[in-house]
Amino acid sequence: MPYIYNIIKADYLQRTRSYSFLITLIVTVYAAYSFLPPDTANYTTLSASGYKGVYNSAWVGYVAATMTTVMLSFYGFLLVNSGIKKDIDTEVGLIIATTPISNFKYLLCKQLSNYLVLLTIAGCTFAVSILLFFIRGGGHPFVISNFVLPYLFFAVPALFVVASLAVVAEVFMGKRSILQYIIYFFLCGVAMSTITQSGKNTTGVLDPFGLSLVTKSITAQINTQFHEHIKDVSFGFIFNGHHKYKPFIWGGISWSAVFMFSRLLWIGLGLVLVYISSLFFHRFDLKQASAKKKKLKPAKYPVETTIPTITSAGITCEAMPPLVFNYSILPFVKTELLLLVRQGNKWLWLLNVGLWVAMFIAPLPIAYSYLLPILLFLQVTRWSALVTKEKTNRVHYFAYASYKPLLRMLPAQIIAGVLLALALALPVIARNALILNGYAIINIINGCVLIVLLATTLGILSGGKKLFEVLFFMLTYSAINKVDVTDYLGSMPHGNMYLIIIVLINTTLLFAGFMVRNYQIKHL
Repeated sequence: MPYIYNIIKADYLQRTRSYSFLITLIVTVYAAYSFLPPDTANYTTLSASGYKGVYNSAWVGYVAATMTTVMLSFYGFLLVNSGIKKDIDTEVGLIIATTPISNFKYLLCKQLSNYLVLLTIAGCTFAVSILLFFIRGGGHPFVISNFVLPYLFFAVPALFVVASLAVVAEVFMGKRSILQYIIYFFLCGVAMSTITQSGKNTTGVLDPFGLSLVTKSITAQINTQFHEHIKDVSFGFIFNGHHKYKPFIWGGISWSAVFMFSRLLWIGLGLVLVYISSLFFHRFDLKQASAKKKKLKPAKYPVETTIPTITSAGITCEAMPPLVFNYSILPFVKTELLLLVRQGNKWLWLLNVGLWVAMFIAPLPIAYSYLLPILLFLQVTRWSALVTKEKTNRVHYFAYASYKPLLRMLPAQIIAGVLLALALALPVIARNALILNGYAIINIINGCVLIVLLATTLGILSGGKKLFEVLFFMLTYSAINKVDVTDYLGSMPHGNMYLIIIVLINTTLLFAGFMVRNYQIKHL
């Protein structure tokens, strides 16, 4: 048992001491502060067809808990799904493979470390929600159970399942990160759909988030008190101007024994998934695992195995080919572009091509506002590895010592990333060109540059991929949900300052990326 504790402790400390975790925690705390907007705000986080609860303990505690559960369930997977991969990259897994720890115990350690990371973030939002009650509570009595119970029954079991799914995804789809994201977000979408089916899910047992109980309780009180026929409650950041809501006092929900027992069942399901994964875990014998999937094919062309003979006179300069120097940046751009295109599973390009063709066929507002952000997000693993692959593969010592890496290699990576982004956005650019919408074309180009520079700068600052992947998911999710401030592609109407702001952000990211990389090269 002591070595199990040590593995969990070491893995947890390694994750929480990284820059990516620190920045993600800051962003999450700011988002938690935004869960309960002031009365003068032009958005809300829980909308019940024009009704809004007063900020008493029940409303503040339950809204903060539900928003934390949904938010962490979505992007928390991206934050913690690389524990096994990190052991492979650092070759720590080879040491672990020689220890007496079983596959199940090792995967359970990874699952629990994932869980502790997510609980740390949830604990911070819990503290922020209590602070917000005293700021915006309006003199209502403080009831601690209205804060503890929703976090205990909503966030705690849901995040346990998320941590388990992260381990399962790494075991079965270790190198296919984008496929992990697609399948996981599909499962989250299916789970969220159970919340809207309030008539079919009366106890909330089948809802892993437990949020259907909140929606049912709110709609039932509004329908009874105001004689309405409201069926749905909307979660998320909903921007609708300075809309006036009808206030009502909501006292929370009544916890049933069936629902509380169902939370234990969801936790048990997480443990079962980890145990099943342990039966298929490769235990860091990657060569044997890959040999089981495919056998070596004979060479298509005969390979010359003759070793050239060297005379006693040795090698002369006249026999060597002449040296040709090429200081152009174009070979770098070509190489980086090929690395971007060939990265990942080639079959996933079928999905990319399908969305790319769909942007020619679908109505332009749909292609612009939904399909294009989704297609760009599907390349998240390509963008995140744009400037981090040298350090991941441990060749940054050679790359930084090359001829003018700051003026040749880094610009080539940025140019290659922008070219790929523009190629993916070509259908929307072409359709806006046909209707002579030059402003939209400039916005799309600026948005593509923003994504590449964001991946470049965050990758250089953090030295890893997780920070950009988490922030890019938040940005994409918010943009699809029409959050005005995150519309980096300019699909919504904006003022004259929008274009200037995006250009200033791009300039700042570019300057910061070059300055930090210059410091890294000089202090390698």
